[in-house]
This record gives sequence, structure tokens and C-alpha cells, in this order.
Amino acid sequence: MGQEEPVPRVQVALSTASVYPERVPDAFEAAARLGYDGIEIMVTMDPVSQDLDVLRRLSDYHGVPVVAVHAPCLLLTQRVWGTEPWGKLNRAREVAEKLGSKVVVVHPPFRWQRDYVRDFEKGMTDLAEQTDVVFAVENLYPPWRTRGSEMSLYAPNWNPVELDTPHATLDLSHTAVSGSDAMAMAADLGSRLAHVHMADGFGPGLPDAHLIPGRGRQPCAELLARLGAIRYPGIVVVEVNTRRAQSRQERRADLAEALEFTRRHLAAATGVTHQESA
Repeated sequence: MGQEEPVPRVQVALSTASVYPERVPDAFEAAARLGYDGIEIMVTMDPVSQDLDVLRRLSDYHGVPVVAVHAPCLLLTQRVWGTEPWGKLNRAREVAEKLGSKVVVVHPPFRWQRDYVRDFEKGMTDLAEQTDVVFAVENLYPPWRTRGSEMSLYAPNWNPVELDTPHATLDLSHTAVSGSDAMAMAADLGSRLAHVHMADGFGPGLPDAHLIPGRGRQPCAELLARLGAIRYPGIVVVEVNTRRAQSRQERRADLAEALEFTRRHLAAATGVTHQESA
């Protein structure tokens, strides 16, 4: 009787955003100390997050690979790596390729970026044909309704389910804000689901809490079990808000809790114990 093929373990990485107000080097130290499988770099105004050579040295020193790069798509980072959207994404691709990263996380365009909006879906498809790096479009927020009017920040759509792009990122704090059914969204994305940001939230509506998974009302455990059961080939990234931690020790405890929760529920449906998957 042949030996059973081992169940591949889903990688669990740490976003550098999860240690804020600490900085990128602290995220590498935390990931190494706590046993995360890798790091996702949130490219911000912090020069270290933008510097390929420094990131490579940090990765080598701590033995923690950079598995994903979050392109600078936030309102606060509109001038990071220039102001031209495709230029930003090409720079992100270059950094990802040179670091051996698998994924670039990208947000849908802001509605006022008209040329970018018009070309976005075709451009994402073109990028997928040009590189092995996966460009995964993240779910954001639906239009806001104020005083009877509706204002949308994103176009052609905030929801990657409705976009004709090859790959998507599912963020469970964002599903809380939007009042979306995270399990249904994952099912609708199907094989396009290439990346997951693991966090929790209450919602619907702001704030975008990015709670430690298990502390809110999102189906974090259920989604993780589903990903484990289908042998999900992508990466799960812990992207949480630890700004209220009173000390580095408290922040590390939060990040350890998030990692333990994520690994335990990923292993729940596979028959592999949490200890074996760690």
C-alpha cells in the first residue's frame, strides 16, 4: 500500500503594516521570532519599505522571505514611486521579481484616475501575461451614502468579483466594512482567489478595524478551514492593527495569537494536527 502524499501547508505571512507604529525591520524580527513563513511588504512613505537592497538584506539576515509586495495604492502613498499608476505597478513587479515574491497586491483605481480606470481590467490581464508574479486585486469599500447622495471612491468597481481581472485578494476586514459575505465572495472568486488578508472586523461600515482574527464577527475560522480543505495554493497574510498595544511584548503576543489562530484553522479540515502544520 503506497504512502499517502503529504498535505501541503498553506504559507502564513506577516504584513509589515501589522507592527505599525514600529517599522519594517521590526516586522522582519517579529516574523522570524514568532515563526511566520514570510513577509508582505506594505510599500509606504517609510524609505525602508521602498528600498530593494535593504529589504534583501533584512530578508537574508532574518531568514524570512518576502513573499508579497503591497503596491503603494493608498491615498497617503499617491506620490510614492511616482504618480503614474502603471509606473507604480511596474516598479512593484520589479521589486517582487528581484526578491522572489509571488504576489503584488493592488487596489482598484480611484474613480478620478480616469485613464487608469479605463485601462485597468485589460492592463491587469496584460500584466498576467508578462510575468509570473501574480497581481491580485483587493476588495475595498462600496459607495458611501451621505445625506441621500452616494459617493464612490473606486472604479470600475470596488469588488474584484465584479472585475474582469485574473486574480484577486480577499481581505476580511474589508468584507466587514462593506457588509459582504466573505464565504460567498471567496466562492464567487473561485480559482481567481490568489491571496488572503487575514483579519477580523465588525461592520458594516467604518472603521476598517483589522482586528486579530477571532475577535470580531467575520467568518475567519470558516474561511481558513475551507482554504485548508481545498489545498489552497495561495498565501494567507496576517494584516492586523496592533496600534493599541501598550508595549512591544503586547504587540508580539497579538501577532502570535493571530498566527496560532490562522494555522490552527487552516489545519482543521485536513486531518493534520496544528502542531504538525506549525
